[in-house]
Order: sequence, then C-alpha cells, then structure tokens
Amino acid sequence: MPYSNESHFHPATFILLGIPDLENIYSWLSVPFFIMYVMAVLGNGAMLLIIQTEQRLHTPMYYFLAMLAFTDLVLSSCIMPKLLSIFWFSSTVIYFEACLFQMFMIHTFTSVESGVLLAMAFDRYVAICNPLRYALVLTNPIILWMGIANVIRGVIIVIPCPGMASRLPYCVTNVIHHSYCDHMAVVKLACVDTTVNSVYGLTVVLLVIVFDVIFISVSYAMILRTVYNLPSKAARSKAINTCTAHICIILLFYTLGLFSFLTHRVGHSVAPYVHILLANYYLLVPPVMNPIVYGIKTKEIREKAFKVFYKKV
Repeated sequence: MPYSNESHFHPATFILLGIPDLENIYSWLSVPFFIMYVMAVLGNGAMLLIIQTEQRLHTPMYYFLAMLAFTDLVLSSCIMPKLLSIFWFSSTVIYFEACLFQMFMIHTFTSVESGVLLAMAFDRYVAICNPLRYALVLTNPIILWMGIANVIRGVIIVIPCPGMASRLPYCVTNVIHHSYCDHMAVVKLACVDTTVNSVYGLTVVLLVIVFDVIFISVSYAMILRTVYNLPSKAARSKAINTCTAHICIILLFYTLGLFSFLTHRVGHSVAPYVHILLANYYLLVPPVMNPIVYGIKTKEIREKAFKVFYKKV
C-alpha cells in the first residue's frame, strides 16, 4: 500500500467499500437513491428559487427555510455523487485529502442543519410568544449573524476531526467499510489507539445535538404554554399550524440521527449494511422530505409553486 508521508504513514488513497453484502443488488439500489437525490436537488433548488423570487417570502421564517434548503443541497451532494459512482462504475477509490474534506463537509453541515432547526424554533417562539417584538428581534442583520455564527460553530467543532485523523498512522489497510468517509469509519483503520478521536467525535455529537435539542424543547414548551392560554380554539389551531411543518422535520432529522447513532455505537449485532443504509438515509431523507413537508404545509410556497408550474405548462 503506498504511503505519502513517512511520519504519519497515511495512504495516498482510501477504498470506499460501499454497502457490504449488498454488492449483488447495487444496480437496483441505485434506482431509489438516484430518485431521492434528484428529488432533493430539485426540491431544495425550487425552494431557494421560490424564496428568492417571491417578495412576500422575504421574511425571517423563509430566510431560515432558505438556509435549510441550501444545507440540504450540500449534505445530499456530499455523499450521493460518490455513492452513485460506486453503484454504477465501481469507482471505490477516493484520495486521502478528498476523504478528509468529505468528512469535514458532512459533519460540519450536519451540525449546521441542527443549528438551523434551532434557529427556526427560536423564530416560532418569538412569533407566537412575543409577536409584537418579532420585527424588532429578528431583523435582517440579526438573521445574517445567526447564520454566520451557526456555520462558524460547525467549522470550529468539526475541523479537529479531520485534523486528528490526518495525523494517524494507517498501516494495516486502506479499505473503509462504509459508503462515505464517516469520521469513525476512517479512524477505525488506524493502527494506534484512537480513544481520543472516538471521545472527541462523541463529544461533538453530544455538544451539538443535545444542546440544540434541549433549546428546541424549551422553545416549544414555552410555545405550548402560550398557545394553551390563547382565548379561542381557532387561535390555538392557527398558532399550532404554523409550527407543524417545523415539528415534522425536527422529528425526521433527529429520529433518523438517533437510530444511526445507536446502531453505530451500541448496535454491534446489527448487520453492517443496516448501519450504512441508515447513515445514508439520515443524510438523504431529510433533504428529500423537507421541501415536500413545507410545500404541503405552507400556503405561500404552494401557491408560488403552482404559479411557476402553471406558467411552464
């Protein structure tokens, strides 16, 4: 196996195994994955276009939705081109630096997506609990800085992962038993103790997910208290209806993430292909479903989409 650095003994390339034990059905597997990827690109691209071109959607909620759509485009595009090339062309080789970059992008934008969901929960909290201060609290500069801070958070906490992984010696094998360069899937190939890497990776997950989930839960607890005190059933129904799409994508994102995390950490009896499929679904299903959920639940987006489609027809 070739090495490109004598001090760290890292290979020039890695081999992405894909989805173990399912090699015989790659051609069949590629069909749903390709369809989902196309749906993710078209759905989130359309969402960005609609929000950009429709003046009445230039409000905080839709700015956050645009951030979510952009993040979903990046996340799905981080994994799917390489996965489809494995399915269709058996292109399993990935350069060492490209693998670390993919690792950085996947974990950074997973953190960013979680942060966007937190920002959207804050948006709903202000809109329902402090509606008179909504325009004062969520100004365009504040929204911009929230987006920048979210990206900075993701970069700062994730960048040590590829940094530490790049300094490990890989002197046994360069075959990654995964379809993309997941942090722990790469680190497992090192021929030294990787406890520090494992602990740091777990710490990142806990810091991001636990922190965001706690504050999202607190936001919705306060929202529910405010909604419960509204005078009429119609007002309560209207307030809850503005949150249903966000609640759906929160449950989708964190539930898939929880299943993926548990099968990786404690599900040692689970077949490897189940874990890898779940890991791919975790990064691909939310980008597919988010535009659909918001398209169905948001009247303004639905109306604009119908107008665009009607003109083209």
